Amino acid sequence: MSLLEILEFPDPRLRKKAVPVDQVDDKLRQTIDDMFETMYAASGIGLAATQVNIQKRFLVIDLADDEEEHNPLVFINPEITVLDPEPYRHEEGCLSVPGYFEFVERPRKVLVKALNKAGEPFEIEAEGLLAVCVQHEIDHLNGKLFVDYLSVLKRQRIKSKLEKEHKQKASV
Repeated sequence: MSLLEILEFPDPRLRKKAVPVDQVDDKLRQTIDDMFETMYAASGIGLAATQVNIQKRFLVIDLADDEEEHNPLVFINPEITVLDPEPYRHEEGCLSVPGYFEFVERPRKVLVKALNKAGEPFEIEAEGLLAVCVQHEIDHLNGKLFVDYLSVLKRQRIKSKLEKEHKQKASV
């Protein structure tokens, strides 16, 4: 396994829409394993393929608090249906927007249909944090970031600070 580079806002590649996965094979499964390793190394709970510059529709999630009890979830070609549109407000962060956390409202409960790592179809009702995480990662597959839910002023402030940090890292 290997660590993948996580793209950071405002990288324009994060705005690309992912295309469906046409074949679940060993190469894809290896990439999924690499994504889990990358996500765990970055202390994240979700990672979409587009965040590591793979423009395919799949994502990984693991909400387990304890490293000994991982609960890895894989969603390939996910489709989402809102089951309860009542807004659920939750503080979100993002591996592609490091160091920033803001409250975002999303539907409370959703149904997700996808393929698992073996390429088998499944569906899951998600609510609470899992619903937030799935919606957040599917947004990535659609070229959308959680900062898009913020005011223009907040989004521009975050963008400017991250651009400054990127320039400082590049000059070192």
